[in-house]
Amino acid sequence: MPDDANALVVVSPPLGAHPDAREVEMVERKGRGHPDSICDALAEAFGIGLSRFYYERCGRILHHNVDKVLLAAGSSTPRFGGGEVIAPCEIYLAGRATQEVDGTVVPIADIANETSRVWLRANLHAVDVEHHARIHTVVRAGSPVLSALVAREGAQRARANDTSFAVGYAPLSRLEQIVLAVEQALTAPSTVGSHPMLGEDVKVMGVRRGQHIDLTVACAIVDRYVHALSDYVDVKDTIARLAERAAHVYDSHVAVAVNTADDLAAQRIYLTVTGISAESGDDGQTGRGNRVGGLITPCRPMTLEAAAGKNVVSHVGKSYSIVAHRIANELVTTIPDIAAATCILVSRIGQPVDMPQAVELQIQTRNGAALDVVRRPAEAVARTCLHEITELGPLLLEHASIESPAVWPGVRLF
Repeated sequence: MPDDANALVVVSPPLGAHPDAREVEMVERKGRGHPDSICDALAEAFGIGLSRFYYERCGRILHHNVDKVLLAAGSSTPRFGGGEVIAPCEIYLAGRATQEVDGTVVPIADIANETSRVWLRANLHAVDVEHHARIHTVVRAGSPVLSALVAREGAQRARANDTSFAVGYAPLSRLEQIVLAVEQALTAPSTVGSHPMLGEDVKVMGVRRGQHIDLTVACAIVDRYVHALSDYVDVKDTIARLAERAAHVYDSHVAVAVNTADDLAAQRIYLTVTGISAESGDDGQTGRGNRVGGLITPCRPMTLEAAAGKNVVSHVGKSYSIVAHRIANELVTTIPDIAAATCILVSRIGQPVDMPQAVELQIQTRNGAALDVVRRPAEAVARTCLHEITELGPLLLEHASIESPAVWPGVRLF
């Protein structure tokens, strides 16, 4: 396919019903303190730090993929009134990155350490970063073949460094909106400020059967703010009320259960020193948490790519995931006859990133409109968004921050 050709866009009817039309639907979201979410965030923060270093030194983002982060949990002894962390969690940041820029050695380990500590301090209020976490960096130089695919100044546009696919969809189903809203309400800075006993390690699983929705919420509770079992029970009630309030904005048929593994009689409860299970109970890994779009949605097609930490210039596992969601969102917001859309993009290694080898738009029309009515405007939306893929690097540098790396205009990243 020639470089200047337009990507072939296929417009198809949806393969299945929108999740709202299903009898049963499941949706999950992991809060920012979940070990998997921590790994995603630290990989992305590290990638932002590297991107900014490269850009400041030579005016462009160079090759890097620091998308392999592993968190090995520590050990702790939580107790009412305040326990202690016995051994810190061990966090390993691994991947590939350009090691030298115009004769200057890139301080990769320093960037990894600093960005990780900045994010941990900003997002986990009960964690003592100096004593509760150890940061290890294992980053080597990238393959010369793959490094060359990132466009250099004056060269051709960047080319895909992987053959992969990505999926985006819009709009969110009712259950997806509820699960997202509940997790965000529980971990919002205002909530944590008013209720410091709530840890940021939150997971919300939503199950809808017909009109009825059950939410199972796991929320780590910080021991220094809880002085007796009765206090713990009160905190669980507070969590349930906060979750119900957030959910009822969207639906009143919602039941909330909190920390259902608790055995109150035996005092086996979700009590932590730091507000995260990584202090002793659970390990983490990049790519096992929320997908681009912010949710885990088994009732939809979705990519298994770990977008966090990938360079946005040539790694389609990241850029295509973002653009697929942008295309789907644009379709439902700008074309009145489109009720729902799913976008699937497939790359080919070595080809220009704005020239995927396949683009499929699965479109559900509104009020029985024929697919042919929306075909041309849908193709135009897809091509416009694909041409803008080269702007993702500047958007990253402009909008994302180390403290909040998942900031993208119009797309919720993780």
